[in-house]
Amino acid sequence: MPKIPYWHLWADTAGVSHQSLCELEQFEFQGIGNADPQWNNKQQRSEATVVFTVQPVGWIGDWHENPAPQWIIPITGAWWVEAMDGTRREFGPGELSFGEDQGCKQDMKGRKGHRSGTIGEHPAVLMTIQLHVPTVQVPGHLK
Repeated sequence: MPKIPYWHLWADTAGVSHQSLCELEQFEFQGIGNADPQWNNKQQRSEATVVFTVQPVGWIGDWHENPAPQWIIPITGAWWVEAMDGTRREFGPGELSFGEDQGCKQDMKGRKGHRSGTIGEHPAVLMTIQLHVPTVQVPGHLK
């Protein structure tokens, strides 16, 4: 059975953001219509907004929270995310991140949520899928 890794940016009960490596692992082998069977991991049904962003070379998003629980998938270019606990991860095309750091509390250094920015000499083109739900129970969710 397949597994797909992703990094989960989340806030603990003290309001500090962290990043944990998780896996999508609850797949079912089934066909869709007349197509041959494939492995599918169906996520919880919800209302969602798809947003494409183009972050210019050198772009920095200073401390902020994700606007909603959201999947973030780089299409081209690369970007990084730094949590309040100091963990920094870098993502290139096709690498998944799930941003769910709502509810962070500003610390003594003025940090709240996460920072992010582009890497290299090319813009980062990202697709985000914002889920309009209060909390998400994603397989592999480590809260």
